[in-house]
Amino acid sequence: MDSIEQTDKDLQRLETQLRNLLSQIQKLREENQSLHVRQDTLVTERASLVVKNDEARTKIEAMINRLKGLEQT
Repeated sequence: MDSIEQTDKDLQRLETQLRNLLSQIQKLREENQSLHVRQDTLVTERASLVVKNDEARTKIEAMINRLKGLEQT
């Protein structure tokens, strides 16, 4: 095999590796974007749950205070 054929094979091999790397980069970008969207959704959901938890705590504390008031009567 002469040097031109070897160089051609090397270039083909490098081209294949480059295509594989580019494909992997694209997959990782898509996955990264998906993870960012999921994270944003979870942050929003968590904020909503914190608000609901605070509202429930306030209601329960109010009920406890009313019950304590009834006991003292």
